[in-house]
Amino acid sequence: MMKRTSVALLAFFSLAAAFIAPRSTRLSARAGAQNADVVQQLDAADVDALNRATAFVRGRNARDYAISTPNGIDEGRYVTLGGIEQWITIRGEDRRNPVLLFVHGGPGDATNPWGYAAFRTWLRVFTVVQWDQRGAGRTLGKSGPSVAPTITIDRMAQDGVELAEMLRRTLQKDKILLVGHSWGSILGVFMVKARPDLFSAFVGTGMVADPQKGYVVAYETLLEKATRAGEARAIRELKDVGPPPYPDGRGYGVQRRWANLFEGADFFIASMIGFALDAPGYRPNDIKDWMDGQVLSAERLVPQTSATSALTAKSLAGDFAVPVFVIQGAEDFTTPTSLARAFVQSIRAPRKAFVAIPDAGHFAVFMKRDVFLRELVAKVLPTPGVREPR
Repeated sequence: MMKRTSVALLAFFSLAAAFIAPRSTRLSARAGAQNADVVQQLDAADVDALNRATAFVRGRNARDYAISTPNGIDEGRYVTLGGIEQWITIRGEDRRNPVLLFVHGGPGDATNPWGYAAFRTWLRVFTVVQWDQRGAGRTLGKSGPSVAPTITIDRMAQDGVELAEMLRRTLQKDKILLVGHSWGSILGVFMVKARPDLFSAFVGTGMVADPQKGYVVAYETLLEKATRAGEARAIRELKDVGPPPYPDGRGYGVQRRWANLFEGADFFIASMIGFALDAPGYRPNDIKDWMDGQVLSAERLVPQTSATSALTAKSLAGDFAVPVFVIQGAEDFTTPTSLARAFVQSIRAPRKAFVAIPDAGHFAVFMKRDVFLRELVAKVLPTPGVREPR
């Protein structure tokens, strides 16, 4: 059993290596086949070395990312939301700080396995809550896949509302700051529209603004970028699949691959996998649940958010009773920056602002986390109700 687990872990490491290799290598099918051969040739010494290495890094991460301040908080537990147990973590250096609920993207891409590192610098300013949504991460591990029929936008928005209510009560806060990334921006919009009394403000990033136009605009901007960069392979592959909609997943896969490469997100994804594999308190089954959750969530939620679904730009925009901020990578080729900017221009809210982070894309909240934090402090913290009197 131990050897099978370690083989699976090495497969993840091989995937990470493929992401961070030079472009000519990582786009090579032959290189992928060589990585697979390496995994098959593990012996007992390899397994032992891998186990010792991961144990060392896991211990180091536990020390480096620990909360040690006198008034800090570092909790992880299951809470009952929508009739099932769902996993949350609550971390911060000072319980008096504003509570920030981060709603992850994907769908199903829970941030908890690696967010202990990604959000560490934020914990001086906010108490950050990360939530493995219905069908994702440890929540999926607890419930199993039988919850699949309940993985809907409406049900999950209600889960989020119930979580915000619980956080207000247990952390003794009047309101919660909500930050939603990518798919999480959709969920966040419906949460703040349903119960604006729970939230001090909404911040969208990797903002999904127009599901009908999103992939079409992304395709056009990707092709423009490839042309400017003289990237012949990108031009060829994008023209080969043509603009969306696509009859199968191949076209979307081509778009996503080149979006990640042009944004430099391949390095981020590799580091995300590495931090997850070496997360304090995590076991191989937790990582398996994290990966399985992304598959299950995509199966259930992508049809609900696609260009042919009932989800429209109109249903996401309109009137908001809370301040709305969108902090977007200036070159987001997944959820186009131009559409996110248009979203902010179109909505009505007590206060609104759009911020573009230079040299950043869809994962700006993670890849430019300190710049993002500065924008939160400068633009969002001064908003009435975000920072409560001490």
